[in-house]
Amino acid sequence: MSTDPAIPHSPFPIPGPSGDIVLAFSGGLDTSFCVPYLKERGWNVHTVFADTGGVDAAERAAIEARAAELGVASHLTIDGGPAIWDGFVKPFVWAGEGYQGQYPLLVSDRYLIVDAALARARDLGTNAIAHGCTGMGNDQVRFDLAVKASGDYRIVAPIREIQKEHTRTREYEQAYLEERGYGVQAKQKAYTINENLLGITMSGGEIDRWEAPGEGARGWCAPRAEWPEAPLRIALRFVGGEAVALDGEAISGPQLLAHLNGLFAQYGVGRGMYTGDTTIGLKGRIVYEAPGLAALLVAHRALEEAVLSKQQNRFKPDLARKWVELVYEGFFHDPLKTDLEAFLASSQRMVNGEVVLETHGGRVEAVAVRSPHILNAAGATYAQSADWGVEEAEGFIKLFGMSSTLWAGINGKSGNGE
Repeated sequence: MSTDPAIPHSPFPIPGPSGDIVLAFSGGLDTSFCVPYLKERGWNVHTVFADTGGVDAAERAAIEARAAELGVASHLTIDGGPAIWDGFVKPFVWAGEGYQGQYPLLVSDRYLIVDAALARARDLGTNAIAHGCTGMGNDQVRFDLAVKASGDYRIVAPIREIQKEHTRTREYEQAYLEERGYGVQAKQKAYTINENLLGITMSGGEIDRWEAPGEGARGWCAPRAEWPEAPLRIALRFVGGEAVALDGEAISGPQLLAHLNGLFAQYGVGRGMYTGDTTIGLKGRIVYEAPGLAALLVAHRALEEAVLSKQQNRFKPDLARKWVELVYEGFFHDPLKTDLEAFLASSQRMVNGEVVLETHGGRVEAVAVRSPHILNAAGATYAQSADWGVEEAEGFIKLFGMSSTLWAGINGKSGNGE
């Protein structure tokens, strides 16, 4: 046992046997700590790793080996790609809005991780769920609300529990594991990095201090000096607002997004930096990279602009921003989100066609749109030709501006009511 008073063995009593519990597991320090912590409190710990695209085969194997080393009752690895595409990417692209107009909700894989853990709990016949979220961030809100919205489950959060007694939480976790003979990887990283199929987020260091990010704060996106000289041009085909083919070849959603990430990251597309209002009320500043989502959003918006009506294009962003806020703040299973998605799905009925994207680096543009549903008037082209007469145009302008014209005539130029 540790003799450092800042890192005691444990401030909590150890209860009797508690049964089975499912832990959302990543193999990192926090979730590794959770395993012996829960075992010593009588739980049979069953770990679930939902692979949402942030690891390769070697890392998946290392996570499984870590679970076995920690002595879990069982471990399950789930392919989270299809769930993250259907459950998040499709409605997010339909919405077409980032959080606070910018951030592409790259943390939304958390909800699919919860779903995988809940499915495992149902298989085991237990209502106990555990996670390794801290008590300071947004993820605890997303995990807890997603679980609470799914039924009567008991939530155990070991990291929050130890934070009741410790400020040096990570040191406590390391000592706790080492005392029990479990190795702890020494990762001296300047940044906190989260990676999944959707993209990468980076925080910490000078980013948190509102200073210019260092060169180490870079993930997939190549810097300007490394962009290819030749431009990149691809074609995406959409059916019902969903991207289904790349350059004429049908491809699954997760594979498509992964491929777009690789293509557009070479050109530095999808990299940004923003300061957001977090769920818990603090300001959060991050660097993010989402090249594939950036390309999808540009292509989808170009197609929508051409095939949706004027009123649809005006109204939809207001509704979309509410959908984004619900997802960001943890209300993934709120009935309002379901209601909003019903509208979004309806709006996509005619969003069919092909969009050609091009990038020379840094940004991507939709350079061509092809669709049988483009709202193109056969006898008129904007600012070029029309199939109505001059009198009709003058009459429309007179009626359209009637209210403003009347106000000006009655109140005069001063507009002071005198």
